[in-house]
Amino acid sequence: MAQWAVTIPADRWATERLFHHDTLTVAGTAGVAPAPGDEVLLVTEGATPHLVALGVVAEQESRRRGAHGVPEVEVAYTRRSFDAPVAAGELALDAPITAVDPEVFRRLAAGLGGDRDKQTWLVSLDLPIEAATPAEAVRQFWSYVVELGPAELPTFVSPSGDELAMQAFVLGEEANLDPEEDEED
Repeated sequence: MAQWAVTIPADRWATERLFHHDTLTVAGTAGVAPAPGDEVLLVTEGATPHLVALGVVAEQESRRRGAHGVPEVEVAYTRRSFDAPVAAGELALDAPITAVDPEVFRRLAAGLGGDRDKQTWLVSLDLPIEAATPAEAVRQFWSYVVELGPAELPTFVSPSGDELAMQAFVLGEEANLDPEEDEED
């Protein structure tokens, strides 16, 4: 079994932070063929890469070919730490998929958080909607959600049983929605 570092392109990283996916499909690299079951460090693109998750190369019945003719690689997440990434500057990333020394892989993987005990969260999105019937209000609600999406609609989250700890999130990041605090700045 080999170990790999897979770079998540910046636009895909933004999507991964917003929506829960079980797998990540990335464009392969010519001449590089991770095998099903190989371990993967998932890192962000940039001058200093950050380790954000671990995964394994998924079984694929037939390898799809991307736009550039190289097979795509599907990685199944095994641990995520999107909110507390680990600097991975020691990785020598010369391609989107790069082989990693087993010792470096173990050291970086050991430093990755994630997999904390899960707790129940209350997540809400409240929109005032004028409509003739409850069913019409629901249709308009879903239309607004699809049209405006996470870039414009704040979502509110709090631990179950501690609603006073509610926080607002926009685009997957905590956001301050208090206009009075904005005026003080």
